Amino acid sequence: MQFLHRIISELLENHKDLSALDIVLPGKRPMVFIKRILQEKQYQGLLPNFVTIDELIAELSEDLEIKGIALWLFAYRTYQKVDASEDFSGFLKWFPTLQKDWDDMMKFSENDQKILEWMLDEERIKNWGEDLGDEDNARKRNLNFWRKMNEFLPLLKSDLRKENIATSGMIYQEAFSKLEAFAKSTQNHFVFCGFNALSRVEEQLVRKLLQWNKAETYFQADKYYIDDARQESGKFLRETITWKEFDLYRNFNWIDDQFSQPKNIKTYEVSGNIVQAKVLPELLKKIPKEELSETALVLLDENLLPAVLDSLTSVESVNITMGFPLKNLSFSNAIKKLFYLQKQQEKKSSSYYYADVLPILEELPNDEIDGAIIQDFIAKIEERNIVYISKNLLAELLGKLSYFQLLQKPESTQNFLDLLIKFCYELKFKELDDIQYENVAHFEKVFKVIKNQLLPYKIDIKIETLEVLINQLVNTESIDFVGEPLAGFQIMGLLETRLLNFKNIILLSVNEGKLPLGNTQNTYIPFDVRKNFGLNTFLENDSIYAYHFYRLIQNSENVHLLYNALSSGVNTGEKSRFITQLEMESPHNIEHIIIENTSEPISQELMKIEKNEAVMQLLNEWKNRVSASHLVTYLYNPIDFYLNQILKTRETNEIEEELSQRNYGNLVHYALQFLHEPIKGKILSINVLEDLLQKVDESIEDAIEKLKHQSEFYERGMNFIHKEIAKRVVRNIVEYDLELVKNGSALTIIDLEKEINCDFYLDENRTDKISFYGFIDRIDRLDGVTRVIDYKTAKPKKLTVSLGKNKEEKLPELFFNDDYKQALQLSIYKYCITNSLNIKPENVETAIWSFAEVNNGPQNLNFIDIEDSEVEDSIRNLIAEILNPDVPFEEKEKVSW
Repeated sequence: MQFLHRIISELLENHKDLSALDIVLPGKRPMVFIKRILQEKQYQGLLPNFVTIDELIAELSEDLEIKGIALWLFAYRTYQKVDASEDFSGFLKWFPTLQKDWDDMMKFSENDQKILEWMLDEERIKNWGEDLGDEDNARKRNLNFWRKMNEFLPLLKSDLRKENIATSGMIYQEAFSKLEAFAKSTQNHFVFCGFNALSRVEEQLVRKLLQWNKAETYFQADKYYIDDARQESGKFLRETITWKEFDLYRNFNWIDDQFSQPKNIKTYEVSGNIVQAKVLPELLKKIPKEELSETALVLLDENLLPAVLDSLTSVESVNITMGFPLKNLSFSNAIKKLFYLQKQQEKKSSSYYYADVLPILEELPNDEIDGAIIQDFIAKIEERNIVYISKNLLAELLGKLSYFQLLQKPESTQNFLDLLIKFCYELKFKELDDIQYENVAHFEKVFKVIKNQLLPYKIDIKIETLEVLINQLVNTESIDFVGEPLAGFQIMGLLETRLLNFKNIILLSVNEGKLPLGNTQNTYIPFDVRKNFGLNTFLENDSIYAYHFYRLIQNSENVHLLYNALSSGVNTGEKSRFITQLEMESPHNIEHIIIENTSEPISQELMKIEKNEAVMQLLNEWKNRVSASHLVTYLYNPIDFYLNQILKTRETNEIEEELSQRNYGNLVHYALQFLHEPIKGKILSINVLEDLLQKVDESIEDAIEKLKHQSEFYERGMNFIHKEIAKRVVRNIVEYDLELVKNGSALTIIDLEKEINCDFYLDENRTDKISFYGFIDRIDRLDGVTRVIDYKTAKPKKLTVSLGKNKEEKLPELFFNDDYKQALQLSIYKYCITNSLNIKPENVETAIWSFAEVNNGPQNLNFIDIEDSEVEDSIRNLIAEILNPDVPFEEKEKVSW
């Protein structure tokens, strides 16, 4: 800590007793380092008084600061005197931004009222020069806004002063009026250390104390950016040097020449944010262990902290001097989603959308009892494919959940706030890890703060407004880490590096928009007005960040600058201009390194499973129950066959927001079964079929019940269209049958969903057998011919099979080609029907009735110059390959579904 060492050394030379000094710092972090330095120098007196510049200003003002929710509520009460028509929710959309602008006016300008009047006059001039036209237009709204602000803000200042409270800006304004008297009367001696930016009030405080010889100043500056007027990093210090207080009797301390000394600077172009964290272990390997305590990792993007910590498992001692944003933790996300659910309930209270409920249940901490209730809930809504959950059903399935009340529409916002406080309090007694506990405890504190602040005010707030209040507090909260700042590898944000120096520096996310932040100010005051009245603009903010960057480098020996070169989301993939400035202007030879994604490439090898003894045993068990769909699955992909049919794995159920192809097929199947079941075994007549046409709607409703779907699922969007198409398909099938009967054909439906069980022998001696099973959608008799019909949602494919001159070559492996999967399935059905019902094969037809080509009717399977016995041999060959221990299950490169 070279800079702090120099300050303490000089103070000890000039002051025997440091207890008489007030050391004023930009932040509190350097205090612990100063204390260690005093210990190293064996200082035996009383410690000096440490104070931040904000604390000193507040002490000088003697006002009690009001901020956050307390200020918003107080201000809203005042604003109602100006405009009683705007509710609190609308007020919150603009006041926090305006309040920051107002504080800036009081901190950086002589008179905030002048700026308010300027803004009003500017809008008046704009409106004077053009026809305002409609009352409700942007110009008119801006004019009215600043007219109200010229009345509201002075009134708010007056109301606050009556209560002896003040905003941050008012505190600075009050302190400014007392500077002269304070500097004259104070008996304290102040030491200002390491400042690189001061407001108007702060600058005057320092200068007044210098004039009365009651202060010393120590700045950390370097010739590199002080002597070069183009360097924005030296902007503040170059102006400070010109103060009249620095003369022959008082020097400006200090301007060094460290930046131009030899340094090892490397920039790393990295593809992706997380990859930056993966690079860290490699960088740390090059740093000796004894130098780790002289090494700092500076995160310019706080969201990288979890990934960084995961990558530092080999580092023994890590100290984190930054908080992790509360808003990024899982419990925070669950609370956000809970509020979204409640807002949806305000809009429509009839049902719950499943995707609004599930994330809340999954992200909130749950004990075993709640976990079991949630698992049962998920299983039931997935089974029934419930997209919109009624209030009664939610109560039935989740009523015993410990926090069920949070999912219901509350009686009032205050009641909901009480429930949240109670929930967080009880949650802390459950098994939580440290981070979860801190997360919950922070939210409990936030909820209590809001409740206590709302009590004095009779404001009727909505759930949406409560959410805004909570977000405003949570967005500024972070979970602080406890560590040893004096030892180990240091992780910190850029502002935490103030006054500190490190031998080795690693910066992550050195991208434009992160360093510097650029023009990201949220303000109602235009750039030119800010510039005219001396308020900070993004240019001043950029120069502050530039100083932090260059100051950090100037005393370092090894500097590693990593930036994300990948453009995705809000990230532009553009490196910080500070890197470009270093490369073009600095005296250093900077090494540029490009790092590709360090993650291992995805293996392109196809899966392969050998048929060992255990697999063969499972295959022997499979022979007892073989379906045609098993063989079709094998044709698609042998690995899927092995996983699904041999190992009996199943894909997890998922709720369908849009009807799947499989359930669309089931919808038509069940509807046809409803219509045909009562007339099974009867010769169909015109009257019977015409009666069926009147029952199509009823059949679809029955099918929906069998699918366990809600009727609401089909009331709108694509599902309504699927339902109407299903009706048309069912109607067309009945009409097709009706046309046959009208033309004089005799049609009888013999069976529906006919279960088949038959033996199939793999050898001539009929000793090695398998057992086929399955369900045939429809068996009917048309003019004396038995038809085996399989319904398909897809179009028929390769139902006419002709092998031509290459028959002898192609026939043995006919069914090894998945183009003939439908032919394979129908062939198995024909074999089982002819054997189980003792029907001659020549009197049996097999066909596919496609819903996609429903008007074409059943399309028959037709083998040309291929005997049934030859077809059966081809089936045997396929099954023989599946059972062959020398043929492994291999994944197909392309799977065609």
